[in-house]
Amino acid sequence: MRGIGIDITPVERIALLDRTYPERFRCKVLAPLEAPSSPESLAGLWAAKEAVSKALGTGFSEFGPRDIYIGYDLHGAPRVTLMGRAGQVAETRGITQVLVSISHAGGMAVACAVAF
Repeated sequence: MRGIGIDITPVERIALLDRTYPERFRCKVLAPLEAPSSPESLAGLWAAKEAVSKALGTGFSEFGPRDIYIGYDLHGAPRVTLMGRAGQVAETRGITQVLVSISHAGGMAVACAVAF
């Protein structure tokens, strides 16, 4: 294991940002092909990206949220793809895989990421 990260985000905070600045917020946060269908999904993506950035050991100091793509496998489990500068950071640190888990409860989205 090379790193671990966790994040918890209020769904309403992300929903407010999305309502207030929809295009700007989504362009800053979402990678191409990411299209969350609800505020909960959007908050989950944000929490996952924050957790992954922490697991890589840099937070968002060396890359942005768009460099982390969160897709889903056939069973609905989230899968991480690192692109651009996030991929370079991972390679430099010897990280070849990042696993992430996302959950929602009580108006919060939480994610945990482990880098190997």
